[in-house]
Amino acid sequence: MKFFTDREICYADILPPSEVRARIEVAVLNFLKILTCADPAISDLLLINRKSSNRRVSRGLLTDDDTWIFLSRSFCKRTLMRANAAKAFIRVWKVMEMCFKILLQEKRVTQRELFYKLLCVSPDCFSSQLQVNRTIQDVVSLLRCSRFSLGIMASSRGIVAGRLLEPDKEMVDCSECGSSGYAISGDLNLLDRLVMKTDARYIIIVEKHAIFQRLAEDRVFNHIPVILITARGYPDIATRFLLHRMSRTFPELPIMALVDWNPAGLAILCTFKFGSIGMGLEAYRYACNVKWLGLRGDDLQLIPEESLVSLKPRDLQIAKSLMSSETLQEKHREELALMVQSGKRAEIEALYFHGYDYLGKYIAKKIVQANYI
Repeated sequence: MKFFTDREICYADILPPSEVRARIEVAVLNFLKILTCADPAISDLLLINRKSSNRRVSRGLLTDDDTWIFLSRSFCKRTLMRANAAKAFIRVWKVMEMCFKILLQEKRVTQRELFYKLLCVSPDCFSSQLQVNRTIQDVVSLLRCSRFSLGIMASSRGIVAGRLLEPDKEMVDCSECGSSGYAISGDLNLLDRLVMKTDARYIIIVEKHAIFQRLAEDRVFNHIPVILITARGYPDIATRFLLHRMSRTFPELPIMALVDWNPAGLAILCTFKFGSIGMGLEAYRYACNVKWLGLRGDDLQLIPEESLVSLKPRDLQIAKSLMSSETLQEKHREELALMVQSGKRAEIEALYFHGYDYLGKYIAKKIVQANYI
C-alpha cells in the first residue's frame, strides 16, 4: 500500500485461519531451512519497528479530519544471539505455536486467557501479562496479520445506548436497554457482520461509565437524536472497532467526544481519533474523525473554582507526551497548553453544580451552537 509516492504503509491483514496457519508454517520452514543448510545459523526474526521514531502520520488532502497514524517500513530484530534478547526471541515462537493450536481448534481466546496458558506451559519465558501483550504485537508484526486473525479476541468493556437498532436474529433496540446500555461484543467478526439502523443525527463518545449511565437514565437520546457509546475509560479494541464501523455505516453522522478537561481525557479522544502507536499495524482500522465537544477551556466559566483539581505528575507526563506528538491539532494543542499553564483539571461531574439534569442541556446547547473542535 503506497502512501503518496515515496513511503510504504505497513499494515496487518485480516486473514482466514488457514492463511494464518500457512504463514506460521512458512516461518517455521524458513527457520529450519537456514538451521539445516551447509552453513547452519539461527536466523533472526525481522519485525516492523513499533517505536515512536517509526511512527508516521497520514493526513487528509484538504483537512486534518482524516488523519491517522501508521508505521513505516523500518525493521528491528528478535535474535537468539544476544543474552538480553534471547527470551524475547523464544517468546515469539511460543506465542506462534499457541496461536497455531488455537486456530486448529477453531477457538478464540482473550489475551488474559493466553497469558495463563503460557504461564502454565512456559513459566520460564512468561511472567507477566505485559510480556504476552508485547509478544502478540511481535507476532502481528512478523506475520502481518491482525490479532483477531491469530485467534485472539478483544476483551470488551464498551457499551452502547440510544437510537441504534440491531435487527439481527432478535431485534435489539439500544434505546430500551436502560442505564446499563447494551454490551459490545469482543468478537470482531460478529461486529463486522452486524446490521445496524439508526435515525440518530450524532454519535457521542462518553469517557466515563457513570456519565454514560446518567445520560442513558435521563434518556437524553429522546431529546437529542444521538447514539451514546463508552469504553469506560481508555478505549478497548472492540469499542473502537464498532465506532469505526458506525462511522462507515453512517458517514453523515458527526462523532463527538465528551471527556474530562485533563491530559488523560484528551489522550482518550486522540486514541479514538488517530489510533494508537501500540497498535501501529492496525491503527488505521480503528481511527475515526472525532470532534471535541467538551469539556474544554471555555467551559470553565460553568464550573465553580472549588471543583477544579490540581494536575498530578501523571497528568504532566501525559501532557508532555501529547505535546511531542505530530498528530495533535493546533486547537487541541492550545487546550493542552492551557491545562498545563493553569495547573488545573476539571471533571465532567463538576457540571452537576447546575443540577443532575444539566448534562443533557449542556450537550444540546453545544451541538446547536456547533461549539466543538
